[in-house]
Amino acid sequence: MIAKKVLKICKKNKVKFIINDSPYLALKVNADGCHLGQKDMNIKKAKKILKKKIIGVTCHNSIKLAKKALIDGADYIALGAFYKSKTKKTIYKAHIKTLINIKKSTNLPVVAIGGINAKNYKNLLLNKADFLAISGYIWNNKKLKPQQAIKNLK
Repeated sequence: MIAKKVLKICKKNKVKFIINDSPYLALKVNADGCHLGQKDMNIKKAKKILKKKIIGVTCHNSIKLAKKALIDGADYIALGAFYKSKTKKTIYKAHIKTLINIKKSTNLPVVAIGGINAKNYKNLLLNKADFLAISGYIWNNKKLKPQQAIKNLK
């Protein structure tokens, strides 16, 4: 199973392994946690399955969803898309102002997602994003190999 191989790589590199959308798969492979979208299982049910493991929730661009995630016991929230992305169709557009307001209203770590690259990532970090989810810039970059793309983010 690929998930078990990825888990092994994550442990070797001291990186958390979070499964997207499926608390049952996260439990089965002993991942560190699970990320839930708004159409996935609700967090209360996921917590019963995963107990003390990490659970994050997509909150798009909504302070209301972020506050609900906090009340429901999320360990972190994800906001975005901040920029246009080719990885996923952008339905919800988040703004730096949203990030700033959410950081003022919750102490939960915030993961910024959507179209993040070497030219725009610093603005998110300067405005208190705790983590960045970067996919397309690394894996679908026509100019740079993944390792070079990652080096450009330092």
